This record gives sequence, C-alpha cells and structure tokens, in this order.
Amino acid sequence: WVDDGPLRDVAEEPVERAQGTEAAPARRGRRPSELDPGAVAEVEREAGTQRAGRYRERLTSAAEALDRGRYDDARRMVRPVLRDLPKVAMAHEIAGLSFYATGEWRKAIAELELARNLDHSVRHHAVLADCYRALKRYDSVQELWTELKAASPEPALMAEGRIVAAGALADQGDVRGALAVLDKARALPKKVREHHLRQWYVLADLLDRSGDIIEARRFFGLVAQHDSEFADVVQRLAGLGR
Repeated sequence: WVDDGPLRDVAEEPVERAQGTEAAPARRGRRPSELDPGAVAEVEREAGTQRAGRYRERLTSAAEALDRGRYDDARRMVRPVLRDLPKVAMAHEIAGLSFYATGEWRKAIAELELARNLDHSVRHHAVLADCYRALKRYDSVQELWTELKAASPEPALMAEGRIVAAGALADQGDVRGALAVLDKARALPKKVREHHLRQWYVLADLLDRSGDIIEARRFFGLVAQHDSEFADVVQRLAGLGR
C-alpha cells in the first residue's frame, strides 16, 4: 500500500469524506458552509438567542474557509466558538477537518472525537479512521469500521470507510484481507458516482499488487471509462499492457 501519490489522493478525501457526500477530487461530508438546523439549534441553546447570531456568523465563515482550503483561517475563525461554546459539535468538526487536511492527525483526532461524542453520529468515522491509520493505530481503525458497518450509513460514507479499512489492512501486509473488505465494491451500480470510482481504483491497485492483472485491468478500465482523468488511471492501465 502506498501512502503518497495518486493512490493516497484517492484514499484520502478529507473534508468531503467527513460526511460522505460526493465530491471533486482532493481531501474533503456534506460541506458545512451552510449551518444545518441542528447546528443552529446547538448554538442558540449554548449561547442564548441574543448572542447566537455572532457565533453563527463565525461558524459559517469558518466553514467557508474550510471549503476553500484556507485551513489556518478556518481554525482562527472557529476558535472563539470552541472557547465559548465547547458543546457545539460543528465547531469541533470544522477544527478537526482543518487539522486533518493538513496532516495533523493527533489534533484532528482530538477535535473529531469531541464532535463524535457530542453529536453521536458516524459521519466522522471515516476521517477518524484515516487519522488512526496514519498513526498505525489499526485497532482503532477496525473499531470505527465495525461501528460504521453496523450503522449502515449512506453509500458514499460507507465507501469511504471501506477504503480506509482496506488501506489499513494493506498497510499491515494483509492484501487478501483488504480485497475482502472491498469485495462489495465489485458490483456495478446502475448509476456510477464518484465513490464508486474511488473504490474501483483502490480495488484495482490491490488486485495489481496481488498479481491478478486481468481483474486489475478490468477495474482500472471501469474507472477510465467513466473518468479518464481520475488520478493516474490511464498510466496504470498502460503499465498493465492496455
């Protein structure tokens, strides 16, 4: 398993992986730049109606900075919310995703674990698992993957968790186990979405590493068929003799 280059780009999609929505390539759940009703209610409950407006503005600005890749700005903007309203999950989410996007794994874990404990959701699990994977804390990766599977979230988030879980096994030399985790990714959906391409790319890479060139070529071919500019799929196919 390779932790740099196009494969790592495929296997790490920070801000969007966090809540499992479809996304353009590059580290990225649902973009948080518009506050959802739950976040608004949290802010009003913690700050009171009169003071809530200023904190909502802070959260919105921080989320927009995060979306635009301005991670230092996102952290600076969300800091007063973290300080004054420590029970607002979205503030910890924004801070955690900004740390994740810059590879500050321990800081990302600290914030995202707080968010997870506050909102009791699994939408942070894939990002958290990838942080633990980066630190080689593979038991924590497996624990989060087990919880995510049990929750059976939307397909895009499930796919991101599957990619991280497979990557953690491959990191440890268990390519066969990694392929087993990705087995459901072999199915061909009626409508192909971004998360299908990511799963197929990682599946093809693992098949290549296992020596199954025919199947590797097949799944790289599926990726190229739907998006010839996805990562380095054209070069990978060429390397396999297509």
